[in-house]
Amino acid sequence: MLIWFVIIYWVVSVGIGLWAALRVKNTADFAAAGHSLPLPIVTATVFATWFGSEAVLGIPATFLKEGLGGIVSDPFGSSLCLILVGLFFARHLYNRRMLTIGDFFREKYGRTVEVLVTLCIVISYLGWVSAQIKALGLVFNVVSDGSITQTAGMLIGAGSVLIYTLFGGMWSVAITDFIQMIIIVVGMLYIGGEMTTQAGGMGIVFDHALAAGQFSNFWPDMNLASILGFTAALCTMMLGSIPQQDVFQRITSSKNVNIAVQAALLGGVLYFVFAFVPLYLAYSATIISPALVKQYIDTDPQMILPKLILNHAPLIAQVMFFGALLSAIKSCASATLLAPSVTFAENIVRGFFKHLSDQDLLKIMRITVLCFTVAVTFFAINSELSIFKMVENAYKVTLVAAFVPLAFGVYWSRANSLGGLLAVLGGLVTWIGCEMMAPTAILPPQLAGLLVSIIGMLLGGLIASPKPISSSGALDK
Repeated sequence: MLIWFVIIYWVVSVGIGLWAALRVKNTADFAAAGHSLPLPIVTATVFATWFGSEAVLGIPATFLKEGLGGIVSDPFGSSLCLILVGLFFARHLYNRRMLTIGDFFREKYGRTVEVLVTLCIVISYLGWVSAQIKALGLVFNVVSDGSITQTAGMLIGAGSVLIYTLFGGMWSVAITDFIQMIIIVVGMLYIGGEMTTQAGGMGIVFDHALAAGQFSNFWPDMNLASILGFTAALCTMMLGSIPQQDVFQRITSSKNVNIAVQAALLGGVLYFVFAFVPLYLAYSATIISPALVKQYIDTDPQMILPKLILNHAPLIAQVMFFGALLSAIKSCASATLLAPSVTFAENIVRGFFKHLSDQDLLKIMRITVLCFTVAVTFFAINSELSIFKMVENAYKVTLVAAFVPLAFGVYWSRANSLGGLLAVLGGLVTWIGCEMMAPTAILPPQLAGLLVSIIGMLLGGLIASPKPISSSGALDK
């Protein structure tokens, strides 16, 4: 019964995505849903994009092993990211009416910085999307009781998400996200009630977690290494995920600037609140089935929550949970397939073919979606990283290469092409060098890269005065 529910749900959701694809007429529709989405749908797509496999499987698994201190980056850093976007970036970026975040870097710093940052953004999505594909493989394997291998599940999941993303772009993502957010919220709350009953009450679960010290290690020890490690973990998601195309797409797809600001703030708050539901569910396993936790905690802790539901919940609860889980993964996967593909087509390919028509660019965007799906599926099949680590590592490259040029470009009048180039190259070279030579140093590599990126921006701004950039991204004489 469960596998048939999954099949029916999958077919219906793909059908809805293809129906929404009928609205796509040009690149603005494909990349930003025609800049016409109302507040409920934009909020839903912000929340649903963040609430992916790492929220349901990765974060709870890390929490069980490491406590609250292990999940500083997500959900704390990631929800703060959305709130910061709403407070400091949404209004500025929306009013520019650009197609991609890469357009901002071209207009502010020129073609070279545009290409470098765009490549960093595209690379950063490799781990994030792969985490969603990996989670789809896990779900299909679990609900089929092993009949579908994880590799086959990844291929099925990637192929079906590709279908409606390829044709519908942001319209399909937005409509399916809205429906899937409702399923996520209802499903998680329902299964939370079921597990609370089996655990003996919410108070018992919290008392057990307090006694086990799960909440006692959030703040770092008062020594330099711990403080810097905590800061790096927080900044990686909080700042590194701000200069991302998926965030930008949700801002620019809004009907007006006020919706863009409000949706980012609401999405951040909703994500933070609901990210704790899977944590609660996973920890209740230590009371309901301690043998299950012992079996998987040191081998594959991501399996604890799905196995708990399969072994200890009635069929209706299983349907609600896996419906919510599939909704979370699908919404995140479709959004993160679309974002890098759009920015690569617009900011890399179009730069070499300046006379492309809008319809030709739309075709290139769709071809890029296809190619990127193949690449991330291959990476997911061959990666040994956990879902949580794949997502966390994805934002290091944008933290060191893209955040400083974006923040200074918005708020510092002396930001110029030299400063942008020094910030990108300095951050990247420092981060990569530290990862290779001193990955466990007191100063974490991504934090070192961020500091050098700031220094590069300041030096460039003080050495050379800002020069206007033409619409083509070249320096005006």
